Order: sequence, then structure tokens, then C-alpha cells
Amino acid sequence: MNRKQKKTLMRIIAALILLLAAAAVDIIAGPARYIRLVIYLVPYIVIGYDILIKAFKGIINGQVFDENFLMAVATVGAMALGEYREGSAVMLFYQIGELFQSIAVGRSRKNIAALMDIRPDCAYVETEGGVEECDPDEVEVGSIIVVKPGEKIPIDGVITEGNSALNTAALTGESLPVDVFEGDSVSSGSINMTGLLRIKTTKPFGESTVSKILELVENSGERKSRSENFISKFARYYTPAVCISALMLGVGVPLIRLALNMQAGLGMWIMRALTFLVISCPCALVISIPLSFFAAIGGAGSEGILIKGSNFIETLSKTKYVVFDKTGTMTKGVFEVVGIHHSKLEDRKLLEIAALAEKNSNHPIARCIVKAAQCELDDSRISDIKEISGEGIRAVIDGKEIYIGNDKLMARAKVSHKDCSSVGSVVHVAIDGEYMGHIVVADVLKKDAAAAVSALKNTGILQTVMLTGDGEAAAEAAAKELNIDKLYSRLMPEDKVKKVEELLDDKRAGSAVAFVGDGINDAPVLTRADIGIAMGALGSDAAIEAADVVLMDDNPLKISKAIRIAKKCMKIVYENIVFAIGVKLICLILGALGIANMWLAIFADVGVMVIAVLNAIRMLRREKSVYVE
Repeated sequence: MNRKQKKTLMRIIAALILLLAAAAVDIIAGPARYIRLVIYLVPYIVIGYDILIKAFKGIINGQVFDENFLMAVATVGAMALGEYREGSAVMLFYQIGELFQSIAVGRSRKNIAALMDIRPDCAYVETEGGVEECDPDEVEVGSIIVVKPGEKIPIDGVITEGNSALNTAALTGESLPVDVFEGDSVSSGSINMTGLLRIKTTKPFGESTVSKILELVENSGERKSRSENFISKFARYYTPAVCISALMLGVGVPLIRLALNMQAGLGMWIMRALTFLVISCPCALVISIPLSFFAAIGGAGSEGILIKGSNFIETLSKTKYVVFDKTGTMTKGVFEVVGIHHSKLEDRKLLEIAALAEKNSNHPIARCIVKAAQCELDDSRISDIKEISGEGIRAVIDGKEIYIGNDKLMARAKVSHKDCSSVGSVVHVAIDGEYMGHIVVADVLKKDAAAAVSALKNTGILQTVMLTGDGEAAAEAAAKELNIDKLYSRLMPEDKVKKVEELLDDKRAGSAVAFVGDGINDAPVLTRADIGIAMGALGSDAAIEAADVVLMDDNPLKISKAIRIAKKCMKIVYENIVFAIGVKLICLILGALGIANMWLAIFADVGVMVIAVLNAIRMLRREKSVYVE
């Protein structure tokens, strides 16, 4: 509880004690009317003075029709009619409901505040004169910054010196630390836990990870869902309508009765009108619906899922078709050695020879083989090296002629080689004209990719589709392992857009198509789909900018989690709309007929609001980490 909430709680307790004391005096002594007014007026003023002030300011500013005005008119009217106990009680219970609302909003804001707290206060830049403290906005690209243990990394960059463990929970929702070493890229907002790091910045602060997260969170409230827009319009017309209805009930009906030569019963009808006003207060809807979306955005953010607005939660909840890009989305996006076949040497030795030959090449496959060798490569062992474009490398290592490359290079060297049935790029190795085996290099699937597809189907997804520019063999192997329903390979970026448009035309009415991608060539498709989901950690800036949802740790399992959060949010929203409107309509009819008294009015207003708010804050509970059930 913050200071304001504690103050409200103390006022509630004080007013409750005073109200109980007044009721005891009323029952035991039965004082005169003006004394009853005074003893009930004390708790009423203690608990309701701020509402009366807000109502008065609203009238002066021309903003008459709000809940403060309704509460003020209803309770002052009740006191004027001699219903002192009811008038004080209505104000007391209204403030109790407001306190519940304030606590619920506060809890939701804590999740947002946790995201906002990742902004670093300063950066320590290494200069010729030593280390200087600077504002992150002033650090130039290519600067060397020093990050000590316990400090936040202020700007995206590459580690030039040191190794450490990083706490990335604020970015990804992942509680386990991530080990980083020299040469690794690191994101701003992560916390350095163990070792001193020197980092070369690769982006200005305005384009860094932390800056983009802050921008997304700050702007998320501007994109309202249809449900929120409906409630705003509803409240705009609903409040004046019920005020006019109450006026007609309190004044119009007595006048009609007088015209019909009946007793006006002015006091009874005014009391009904005041009860009608208390019942009609739209707090439950106006508060609980935005709170549900606010809590969902904050809760998703704490899980490493950034949703750019409540309108995207609504669309995400309707997702029935999920389309994946392959490379970098369902695969790691980097080559790895996945097999060594027909080797006449130890696997370690064959890799070492291949790495020596590929040592100075910048080709991704070459870099992958060098990394896999995991050994010290001595340049003195290499006496001659020649790269043959499109085929491979010819080198002299330890005095022996080495050929490392594809089928064409083996044909050039007149070496009989063996084909490979595995999916991937095959690198053949020959030494002094003798075939020594081959190394298979491939872009491997992410650890949780298959589980992610399975989890999506458990959430009710009708169809999963993979779009890729890869050849048929590699694409089909990945699709089969992932259990993807439909596959389209050898696609250009414009072809991916066409396939998504076909899905949009053929989709079931009321459903949505989501596209998940990470590359710069995925930006047009992310924009074209009903909902675009970008892999944030490795994804390109263009993809993140075009997407509606960003997964900060590139884990495809988060896709099903995001959909479940959206569905849960919309379920709570619809529950609150139906419950609040349903109860209020019933109680309004009962109030107009004189069946409902002021105590039922209190439940219809405060009780419904408290129940709706408690239902809304269920969104703050973290989703289970078990994805496949």
C-alpha cells in the first residue's frame, strides 16, 4: 500500500467506527432528527469530503456526469430525505470499492514499473583520460563502455574484454542467468552479475533494446481495443441517460400522478430516483475493463512478451492460424556441425584439419567448422592456401595437399567421394588424393521448436504453416520434425506476402492469422498478417518495428503463452461486461419499481465493482511454465 491508500484505509476505519457509534446512539437513545443528522453527518464528511469536492469541481469545469457526481447527488439526497444511515453507508462502501480499485491498479502498475525500471541512469565510457560517467544518450557508436558487476548494461554492444553471467529477467522473463564471453553481443537492460566487462557499443541509446522496450510500453495505452472503445462510448452516453431517467423517476412520475389526481408521493419517488442513481454508477465497467488489458500487458511484459496495445490482445485471442518463418524463428539461424560421416580419421582430427584450411575464410560454414574444432590452430602448419570460388579450399597442411569443399571440388581433385543422405551442407575432405570423409553443417532447430508447435495446437490453433526460402529437402525435414501442417519452400519475400494473403482470404470468419518472423525480409509479412509476432533478441530492427508482439528471448514457446494470456484477458473482459451490465439492469428495474432499497443499490454499485476488479486482477497471476499438457 502506498501513502494515499493507507490514508484512505485510515479514513475508512475511522468512518466505520463513527458510523457504528452513531447507529448505536440512534438505536438506544432515539434522538431528535437534527441530532441524528449531526451524528451521521460526521462519518459522512470524514469518508466523503473528497468525493463532494471532486463533484463540485466537475460541475464548475463542465464535466458533470461522472461517478463522483452520481455519488454526491445520491448521498446528499438521501441525507436530505432523512435516510442518514443509508447515505453515510453508501459513501463508506463506495470508498471501500475505490480502495480495492486503487490497490488492483497499483499491483498492475508494478509490472509496468518493473519494465520501466530497466532504463540505465548512466554509462561509464573509457577515454584517454580514464573512465568518464556519461548520459547514455550521449554515448557514440563504437565507444568502449565499462560495466562493473551489479550494474545495468546501458547500451547494446559486443564484449571486447571479460566474461560474466547476465541477469536478463527484465527483458526476457527468464530467471536463469546467461553466460557471456568475449565476442558475444549483449543487450541493454541486462544486469552484469559477476565479472567486469568492456563493451563496444553498436547502436546509439535511442535505438538500443532498452530504449525500444520503454517506447513500446509507454505507447501501449494509445492503442485501445474495441472493448475499451465500446466502454468509453457506453459511459459517455450511459451516465447522462441514467441521470435523466432518475430525474424523470423522481420528479416526472410525481407530476404525472398529480395530473391523474393521485397522491404525488414525492419523497418515495425521490428516494427511488436516488437509489436508481447509486445503482447506475458505471464504475465496474469503466474501471475493470481497462484494468484487465493493463494487467495483461504488464503481466505479459514480465514474461518477456511485449504487446504493443490492448487492440492486439483482442486480435491475438482470435488467432487460429500461425505462420512461421523458418530460419532464425524455428531454427537457431546459425550453422552448426551436425555430423561427421565416413571418416578415416578421428572426428576430432578431421575437424582440426578442416578448421586449419577454413581458418581465414569469412564464409558462415567455414566459421562454423572453426568453432566446432575447439582447438588452437597453428598458422605455421599451413604452407599454402587457395580459395576456389563456389567450390571450396585447396591447402597444404603439414606438407600434405588438402581439398575441402563440395562435389565440384572433389571432381576437380579427381577424388571419388560418398554422398550424404542427411539434410544440410556437406563439406568433403580429401588428403593427398584420398577421400577421408565429410562434415555435415546445418541450421539446427531450436530446442523448444517442436514443443512450441505442439503447445499451439493445444491452445486451439487450427493450422500451422511454414514459409521459407530454403530448398525442399531442408524445409521438408524441418517441417516433418516440427509436425507443421503446411509447408511452402523456395519463397522470395514477396511470395511470403502472397501466401499470407491467401490464408487471410480463406480463413474462418472471426479468426485471425498470426505470422512469426525475425528477419528484415519478414517485415512486409509481419505488417500484412492480422497479428505480427517478432523474435526480439535476434530479430532485426525492421521486424521488431513492424510487429505487434515482440518475444524478447526468441523462445517460440512464448507464442502459445502470448495467445493464452490474450484469451484469458478477453474471457475476463467479457465476464465483467456481462456480469456488470446484467446485475445493474436487474437492480435498476427493481429500484425503479421500489423493490430495491439503498442497501441493494450499494451492492449493485460497490459490490459489483469489487467483484469485477478482483476478477480483472486475475490477469496478474503468472502463466504456468508448462506449455505442453
